[in-house]
Amino acid sequence: MIARLEGVLLESAPTRVVVDVSGVGYEVLVPLSTFTELPDVGKTIALHVHTHMRESAIQLFGFQTRAERAAFELLLLANRVGPRLAQTILSGISPAELHVAIRDGNAALLRAVPGIGAKMADRMLVELADRLGELAALLSQSGDASGALGARASGESVREQTLSALVNLGYPKAHAERVLDAALEDTGPEASLEDLVRASLKRLAR
Repeated sequence: MIARLEGVLLESAPTRVVVDVSGVGYEVLVPLSTFTELPDVGKTIALHVHTHMRESAIQLFGFQTRAERAAFELLLLANRVGPRLAQTILSGISPAELHVAIRDGNAALLRAVPGIGAKMADRMLVELADRLGELAALLSQSGDASGALGARASGESVREQTLSALVNLGYPKAHAERVLDAALEDTGPEASLEDLVRASLKRLAR
């Protein structure tokens, strides 16, 4: 099982990166929380990795911090939450926000995520309430109380990055563009990538 990768960033997209490790290119799926912290292509990066085994393939999910990986693996303990849904959840909710939502029984925050209805959100709170130990410890060590992220500098605009992220998460491009334009009206032109993605995901969940 691969638990960590360190190498040169060859390709970078909002939900996917390719990392060159000693001449081998590893495709790694990432949440937006990790994407916003990536260096420029050609720089060295290190990712904490969750290896997901399927009958037909092996998928690698990478994270900037151990807390992100712990949050991802916590979500996988919930019934009917697979790795792609967990990736989507962490693209709209930080590990710290997820911890608070589960701890305080805040189903509304989970319901704002595409693919999570009221019943599923309530069930997740029950199933995960007693399993917060590792995530809580890692958040305490890092001092992460808010999970806030800044926008990543890039040649692409924040709008283009957000649109790419929504399409990569499975939304039709035309629908994603309409929702994104509406979200821009809510957030304003100076919104960060994280703010714009969250506003878009909330609208898509309606």
